[in-house]
Amino acid sequence: MNGYFNILKPIGMSSAAVVAALRRLTGVKRIGHAGTLDPEAAGVLPVMTGKATRLFDYLADKEKEYLAVCAFGAATDTQDATGNVIETGSDYPDRETFLRAAEQLTGEIVQTPSMYSAIKVGGEPLYLRARRGETVDVPKRVVRIDGIEMIRETDGHGFEICVRCGRGTYIRTLCADLGRLCGCPAHMRSLTRTRCGVFRIGDALTLERAKELAEEGTLSEHLFPPDYPLEHLAQTEIPEKFRKLVFNGAKLPLTADTEALPEGESVRIYLDGRFWGIAARYGKELVWKAQIAPEDEPGGDEVKCE
Repeated sequence: MNGYFNILKPIGMSSAAVVAALRRLTGVKRIGHAGTLDPEAAGVLPVMTGKATRLFDYLADKEKEYLAVCAFGAATDTQDATGNVIETGSDYPDRETFLRAAEQLTGEIVQTPSMYSAIKVGGEPLYLRARRGETVDVPKRVVRIDGIEMIRETDGHGFEICVRCGRGTYIRTLCADLGRLCGCPAHMRSLTRTRCGVFRIGDALTLERAKELAEEGTLSEHLFPPDYPLEHLAQTEIPEKFRKLVFNGAKLPLTADTEALPEGESVRIYLDGRFWGIAARYGKELVWKAQIAPEDEPGGDEVKCE
């Protein structure tokens, strides 16, 4: 069972707990998630199984999409609805004011996440230090916001928004920054991730549905193949005469498709139209970075790295 499950994580459940549930349902020991979601958030959580876990560093998970409600009138120490209120205000923004603030936060911006984030300082997550009452300088980070779309106004002085962004963006920090720019304290009331790379919420399975499919013996039919999220990488078909080199995980000669690749560039490797893993160009050769033999083929049991 090598591939990815697209799971709809429920509110109140950690990403690690979702992985544990899938491990029980599938019996697969090598399993992990690709892109953490906070427990209070819901939405798309790609779960890697079997040999697909070797491909984590190559996944196209840099583009994400969220639905969030930014609520005005109160700021919290966690920047979301679970925290303690640290500031209040009643100068609620109108639609035009909000849109002007959203425009200022589009593109590459600098964020200062909450002390209750999972960012590690000195090898320890900040939220653990915050719960002990410690105060730590939170490192700033540069993130990319591709777009903030206004969906509708909500009750309780909120705006439902769709955020398209890059990896590492904190939506609750974005809501706090929107409040700062609008002149009215704000926090994130709710959050749903609707896309993580190529995985979308319309294709996601609830854990309840995954359990039903497992009991029916059809859960594996909903597994996305190992190369599904790798279309952003170049690909090449290895000629039949080099089959033995592929099977042995040996270095491969350049093909017509790979001669123009930059040094160190990764490429998907196929043999007979079947995905065998990822290699990178070094000089006149393709060197394996992660080899994954099709399940009915011998070989590929170990990662080949040089």
